[in-house]
Amino acid sequence: MTVRHAKMQKVMHEFKEGTLRSGSKQGPKVTSRAQAIAIGMSEEREAAAERHGGRGRAARALLRGRRRG
Repeated sequence: MTVRHAKMQKVMHEFKEGTLRSGSKQGPKVTSRAQAIAIGMSEEREAAAERHGGRGRAARALLRGRRRG
């Protein structure tokens, strides 16, 4: 299982349990499946950027959702 897959799995598990919150732990609970998927995809990108150096051009491109080439 990849790091990205694990992040999405964790987010969807929290959504199904009703403990997923938007923003921070203080934010409102997420009730929309589409919003949960969007949060999961965002966390996947952040995890991938961290894994690939965190500060380089490729990592920033991953955070913005763009690919080189």
